[in-house]
Amino acid sequence: MSQVSNILSRDMEFFYNDLNENCNVSDASSDINLIADFTEYNPLHNGHFHCMKTAKHMFPDSLFVAVVPGLFERSGRGIPYILPREVRAEIAISVGADVVVEGPPMGIMGSGQYSLCLCRMFKALNTDYIPRGYKPVEGIDEILKRVNLGHHVASKPYKVVDRTTNEILLKGKLEEDNYVITSFANSLSKIGFDFKDKFIFVERIGGVSGTLIRESILEDNFDNVLDMMPPKTIEVLKREIKNDSIIYGIRDADRILETANQYSFDDLAGLNLFSDKLAQSIVENRPFDNIDEIEDAILQGFSTHFRQRVLSVLENPIPKKLVSQYIDKYPSVIRILGYKNDDCLEKFKKKINNENISLFKRQL
Repeated sequence: MSQVSNILSRDMEFFYNDLNENCNVSDASSDINLIADFTEYNPLHNGHFHCMKTAKHMFPDSLFVAVVPGLFERSGRGIPYILPREVRAEIAISVGADVVVEGPPMGIMGSGQYSLCLCRMFKALNTDYIPRGYKPVEGIDEILKRVNLGHHVASKPYKVVDRTTNEILLKGKLEEDNYVITSFANSLSKIGFDFKDKFIFVERIGGVSGTLIRESILEDNFDNVLDMMPPKTIEVLKREIKNDSIIYGIRDADRILETANQYSFDDLAGLNLFSDKLAQSIVENRPFDNIDEIEDAILQGFSTHFRQRVLSVLENPIPKKLVSQYIDKYPSVIRILGYKNDDCLEKFKKKINNENISLFKRQL
């Protein structure tokens, strides 16, 4: 089996183990403040580093916990990550994180689903502060103000509303980073978590290009991006390239083709993100000989990344009813990907309210 196939098989086992695990909630009591930062670190660049440094400077005695997704190694866009999560955790620890925990399986979920999971994680961690980067655009200041007042702010099609006051705060769509903020506010409100004054909003810095970074990795030439990432990120990327451990863009094509060609209409329609119409399109256009043919058969969804997410679902075929059960129990287990030292680990254990904690072991 390939490295990616091994990862996906292992993570499927994790998923079902977590699904069947009963969460043991404790009444944690700790005076230490905990900063929980959700970031994909794909890879960790100077924008991520700036956000981390800003939060740590504001609350220097806090425990900085990075929430790094997660099962199946597929991003919120449905695309395979550059590095496995345990390697992304290694970089995060090296530049200042105290603890890194595994986040939800973003690539097989809709944006609302993984936002809800992330907010459940914030609650389980007894989070005191949530740093979040934003882009300064017209209307965003009022939105950020309402969020830090603890208002139920939510993005609707072509508008942003304050459900607490029933006001329209913005007409139009938000860009991705700013949209995530309103998505968190909406999900945190739904689970009853008081987030008043918990967000640390950090204006995004310029000079970082994800496209150039990805090109540098594929070409194994970092000359044009040396000032975009911390030296540790580049060091680890070079090491993983040498070890042939970069997983960016690599899929288990055999598994995707098997699901698309062999699953019945009912089985396809029962998968997460699937509708009857999408399942019918797959059935009518098979058999497929390659992934490109499957992509052509995937109907365009609301998200621009819908096709890639569907490929990830075909790659990891989990029924939507089980995904819903998983979300309801999330996080049934707090899986630690890395930690700075034993003292940080003990402080973390005393702070959180979930007794099910496990240490992740890297797959060789």
